[in-house]
Amino acid sequence: MTSNKKDPVLVVLQMTGAYDALNTFIPYSDPHYMDHRPVVNIAPEDVLAVDDKVGFHPAMAPIKEMYDQGKVAVLQGIGYPNPNRSHFRSLDIWHTAEPEKMISEGWLGKAIRDLDPNKENILTAVNFGRGLPRALAASGVSVASVGDLSNYGVLTGMQGADDRSEALDIFARMYAPMIGTGPVSDYLSQTGLDALRGADILSDAPKTYSSSVEYGGSPLAQWIKNIAQVHLADFGTRIFYTGVNPGTFDTHANENITLPKLWGDVSNAIADFHEDLKEHNANEEVVILLFTEFGRRVVDNGSGTDHGSGSVAFMIGDAVKGGLYGEYPSLEPEKLDSGDLHWNNDFRRTYASILEQWMGLDANPILGDTYEQFDLIR
Repeated sequence: MTSNKKDPVLVVLQMTGAYDALNTFIPYSDPHYMDHRPVVNIAPEDVLAVDDKVGFHPAMAPIKEMYDQGKVAVLQGIGYPNPNRSHFRSLDIWHTAEPEKMISEGWLGKAIRDLDPNKENILTAVNFGRGLPRALAASGVSVASVGDLSNYGVLTGMQGADDRSEALDIFARMYAPMIGTGPVSDYLSQTGLDALRGADILSDAPKTYSSSVEYGGSPLAQWIKNIAQVHLADFGTRIFYTGVNPGTFDTHANENITLPKLWGDVSNAIADFHEDLKEHNANEEVVILLFTEFGRRVVDNGSGTDHGSGSVAFMIGDAVKGGLYGEYPSLEPEKLDSGDLHWNNDFRRTYASILEQWMGLDANPILGDTYEQFDLIR
């Protein structure tokens, strides 16, 4: 655990659509790479090499620079048993940390409950984007989910608690035929009230924020800016969640055109965020987990890549012990998993490492088992 005075904060960036791991962190010196990727490839001379075997996509220069500073951990070969190539099911597995069966609670939802068992802070976790990721859902847990911080607020135009309570009661009655009354209705009403209180608090974050950093114009860049605003406002938020719009990284076609732009946007947003935190002496308080739901096929389809398995994830931050973790999956044809990279690094090892070493929680009840951890945190 680091010695910083403030509570450690986790930012989760979900790259929805399944980015192409093979062209994100590239085994450029492997002779099989160009054999498998005659069209959709990165020329070896363009790779941002970290050693004589692997390196980053050329659009990821800001992240490579942080890697060189020892602030990026590359989690190679990440995945889970019996890979599933459905976006929805695979994301569900990442969200719940349960590959074998369907469960209702998310791994971060359980973490939020442990971080704030008495629900003393309605902003323990904040999501930026549409809806609420399954990862943050858990019984008795309220999470503020924000589309745009500059005009955030549910019913915030109403003056007074009485008006809002009446509106929430109407909302609960509308949904009562579908959800029933009693505890469920009460829970919805309480969650709604929490959301309203959270909206009031969060709406103040931009008013107190000042920075010389200019973020890009993509939705992700703006959401990451919002995370900086809320974190720097000292609301006590411990977990932030956001990501690219659904399907963005699903590069079945035109990957050579779209992937560079996507990684450019993401990498620049992360670099801006780090610079923003640094400007406010908050860069040691935050670590980022960046992941996607699965990898893509080893052999390209002539223009893009189709759903596969075996991926790469990243931990980023001043408190992270940078370097390579796990083994890069073999590209030898006979060692592929039905034509895909063979995962060798259970993602729950990373979750356990984050929960225990960074968040200070007991990972076993959250993940349902004990996993060997990486030494990820300084």
